[in-house]
Amino acid sequence: MDYNTLRHLADSWGLLAMLAIFVSLCAWPFRPGARSRNRDAATLIFKDDNDG
Repeated sequence: MDYNTLRHLADSWGLLAMLAIFVSLCAWPFRPGARSRNRDAATLIFKDDNDG
């Protein structure tokens, strides 16, 4: 494979792969199973050492 072939592959399929990864990472916190984990992470700064 030469440079032009690899560049064309990266420009087309590489861009689509990066877009798919970006969209999936942006949507990951909004999935239904992550609600309790997100709530725990949001309230973590308010916990004290004595709270457990």
